Amino acid sequence: MASPRLETYCCPNRDAATQLVLDFQPEVFCGVCIGSASISLLLTILQLLPKKGQSPRKMPKASSSSTILLLISICDILGGLGMIFRSSVWLGFPSFIANISVVNGTGVWPSTFCVGSAMWIQLLYSAGFWWLFCYAVDSYLVVRRSAGLSTIVLYHMMTWGLAVMLCVEGIALLYYPSLSSCENGLEHAIPHYITTYAPLLLVLVANPILFRRTVSAVASLLKGRQGIYTENERRLGTEIQMRFFKIMLVFVICWSSNIINETLLFYLEMQPDINEMPLKNIRSAALITWIIMGILNPMQGFLFTLAFYGWTGWRVDLKWRKREIPWESMSSSTAGDNAYPAPVNYQSNIHDSKKISTTDSQQTDEAISMLSEGNTSSDERLTRSSPIYQGW
Repeated sequence: MASPRLETYCCPNRDAATQLVLDFQPEVFCGVCIGSASISLLLTILQLLPKKGQSPRKMPKASSSSTILLLISICDILGGLGMIFRSSVWLGFPSFIANISVVNGTGVWPSTFCVGSAMWIQLLYSAGFWWLFCYAVDSYLVVRRSAGLSTIVLYHMMTWGLAVMLCVEGIALLYYPSLSSCENGLEHAIPHYITTYAPLLLVLVANPILFRRTVSAVASLLKGRQGIYTENERRLGTEIQMRFFKIMLVFVICWSSNIINETLLFYLEMQPDINEMPLKNIRSAALITWIIMGILNPMQGFLFTLAFYGWTGWRVDLKWRKREIPWESMSSSTAGDNAYPAPVNYQSNIHDSKKISTTDSQQTDEAISMLSEGNTSSDERLTRSSPIYQGW
């Protein structure tokens, strides 16, 4: 799983709380991580592969939101591969890992593997957190018609730049001035933990606010499209709201154990002796949440695909041919690139006004469809309620 304790483990003079959780059934813990990450990896890939019998919509290009959802899944897949590799080495080469525990004799390769694998996992999951935050921002901007595919470049710069910067900064502060002298005090560990959990806490705090504002903006769009708020539109707004709720529910389920575990371990670190009997229940809770983290953290990838697209089925179509991927939604117009196309000059002013209304309705449909992509029933209702479908 993704925890800053894994980087702390690379310090030969690690603190007692870190030693407690890492010495607790390491074989069982590594096996749990491998099993959970492998299952999540296979099911995530299965979810993303094209399926037999599907008739994907013909769309000109992917939206920025659908691209972000795909990148979140890719981060989860690569992070899961890192977990499988690290845990497999821990299980298969115990003598290799044992060299890390020698204060004055830590080999170069064990230290390199320990630091490198921990940084890989932290970087990928941290990038996934930033992409999830960008998805919330993009959803709100799309409804406000202020975003599109052109903004994906800015999201890349922000996501990868911040993820790399925070990861490198946290590692540098933890291992300063050398690997053998880290963890001599909390001044080394606390900045590292802050840089690790900052994007996670940002998603927990900011995303619900952005999702709530997006849902309110969607309701206004649906009401303003035809001047009425029908049952179909109310149901569509509810489904978008439920989709946001499922995304946050998955995130809370997968990462709340990390926050609880870190709080308990920090409390134990502040005690003069963590092996005292009055602290038995706290030690047990820390160990239980440690195992739960090994199960839930890797499962985020698969659970997110369920929240994004629903269950896509087992029937995989592996035939090589160009086709639209199912997570692509209607293409969104960028703010500076045909965001409000000029209407064609018809001879009749009545025809002209109808063209403007139709174009505006198309843009509204595209924005709403982006938020409900992956939900076939929503797309069908959106099409039936569109003025184009009704013969404008």
